[in-house]
Amino acid sequence: MKRVLLATALIGAAFVPLQGCVCANPPETVAAVDINRYMGLWYEIAKYPFFFERGLVGVTAEYSLNENGTVKVVNRGFKETFDGELSEIEGKATVADKETNAKLTVQFGPFPVGIFGSNYWIIMLGDDYEYAVVSSKCRDTLWILSRTPQMDEAVYNGIVAELDARGFDTSKLEPMPQQPAA
Repeated sequence: MKRVLLATALIGAAFVPLQGCVCANPPETVAAVDINRYMGLWYEIAKYPFFFERGLVGVTAEYSLNENGTVKVVNRGFKETFDGELSEIEGKATVADKETNAKLTVQFGPFPVGIFGSNYWIIMLGDDYEYAVVSSKCRDTLWILSRTPQMDEAVYNGIVAELDARGFDTSKLEPMPQQPAA
């Protein structure tokens, strides 16, 4: 248990410099997010490499509204194979931009909201909330999420082309293996 808390504290501490960094070219977020429609299960389709997801497959993120207005975040994945050990971490998000709901601060671990948080900016969103693309203020993280375990190839390619046009290094995107929908 002490190791888990220490690891969580170290992960949180790693984000402190990112929270307040001055970024030369922050990405533009979507104009508006209906936070209620955004809630639910999302499948990770592709991502920039991120240390806490190393060796995981079948990664999902599930969001639900808490009574106090924060968002419960549960990230899950399996170690190495779909039959591998389940890895799960729970966090909390707060809406940082209440005009658009497109900028959130997310944190994992035993700290109060506002300490050791990281940026979660929704930069692309399907009209029917069928996909979302999330980055950070400094463009150092990137996730392509879908409501289904697989994404239509044409939709994926369109997202990647748009990310290229916005100056993201899409060569760093790594696909996330997902099991086919049952």
